[in-house]
Amino acid sequence: MIADNINILLADDDYTDCLLFKDALEELPVTATLTIVHNGVELIEEISKQGSKFPDVLFLDLNMPRKNGFVSLGEIKRNTDLQDLPVIIFSTASDEATVNNVFRDAAHYYICKPPDFLQLKKVIYEALMLITQKNNRFPLKENFLISGDSIIIPDAK
Repeated sequence: MIADNINILLADDDYTDCLLFKDALEELPVTATLTIVHNGVELIEEISKQGSKFPDVLFLDLNMPRKNGFVSLGEIKRNTDLQDLPVIIFSTASDEATVNNVFRDAAHYYICKPPDFLQLKKVIYEALMLITQKNNRFPLKENFLISGDSIIIPDAK
């Protein structure tokens, strides 16, 4: 079961991907607040303006303008106030070097954006389950990639 009232921050410059993420989240049996920013500069501003109230989880695209996800992840993990923020990379990049880099840079999980809507719902749901149930512990490398393949989404409340 996923905790109620989860506060989600999505940093992604692709408006279509943001809309799909929002639509998928709305179809899941979770209560969540979604905030969307479109580049790394907006991301850092959003996190900074919230003061001590940080999101419960950040879904972070890597390829964004102004400040990309790699730079943003580094800033977050070097900031002692933010380093415990669960960061899930949410990117079209799927090459091993990219995945290894963000694993090393302390992202919590990695999602390669799926091509279909049902799979998108499954990976978002799996990510939320992992983040809310594992107390933000970092996974082993073999559990870093979220696929949603074994996820069955329960009926809505």
